Amino acid sequence: MNTATTAVNTAAPAFPLRKILLLDAATCLLMGLLLLVAADFLSPILGLPANFLLGAGASLIPCFALLWFISITGSKTNPPAALVWLVIFLNADWVIASILTMELWFEPSALGIAFIVAQALTVVGFIVLEYRGLRAHG
Repeated sequence: MNTATTAVNTAAPAFPLRKILLLDAATCLLMGLLLLVAADFLSPILGLPANFLLGAGASLIPCFALLWFISITGSKTNPPAALVWLVIFLNADWVIASILTMELWFEPSALGIAFIVAQALTVVGFIVLEYRGLRAHG
């Protein structure tokens, strides 16, 4: 193995895992509040039922709490790996539910599809960052 490969493999992640989890928590809180507050407004624009948007928003509030809790637990430098794996699993479930929302459960508008794809890709980004953070720390 050459030194360039070694440097890439041992480099620290761009953000510490705790900060990634806190950013994930913040996006859950913000999206949850948006969906709870604006479900009736967003429903006709996105082509999704308001009750569905309310449910999705309500489900994000406990996700925020879980992510925040995980980000502050564990050792001084790292949250517990098992809990981070739980977050990765739950994020993957969210992405699958997003696909099902578009393809099986509802027929969203073009803006609804763009909204769903954008938030699902954001969650995929968190999955990648959280996985890389786990690998970097242990």
